[in-house]
Amino acid sequence: MPTLHEWITDRVTEAAAVTAASPATIRRCEADQRVLARHTVDPTAASSRLFATACHGCGTSGDCDDPVTENLNDCPELLDLAHAHGITDSILASLDRPQSPPPAPVDPRAAARAEARYRLLSATPARCAPATFRPANPTH
Repeated sequence: MPTLHEWITDRVTEAAAVTAASPATIRRCEADQRVLARHTVDPTAASSRLFATACHGCGTSGDCDDPVTENLNDCPELLDLAHAHGITDSILASLDRPQSPPPAPVDPRAAARAEARYRLLSATPARCAPATFRPANPTH
């Protein structure tokens, strides 16, 4: 089953391939192809497992630049294009949703090292601890 993006691309290709297509239809198909080119899976987010299926064209928001549309099939621009090309609720429900790749296996030793590093770097040095917790000054 195709994704929403692939389904719309097929409809646009079919509409453009009609030999009796009017100039207006050809212009509409070209405009749709430009929208499709913008609204694809974000190649920069593909390295991030969290947003590997995000829409590149919808942009980002927030302090961490999270994608506005986390799954390409939820992209409002693509849904509007699909509506213009005759998508129905049953067709939309039958389409594949882009899925994030499975997480890489975690090496338990690497996780233990990361935990130890975190504890070491987040520990409060004795000089910054309250006086009641500091070691007594040795007298010579």
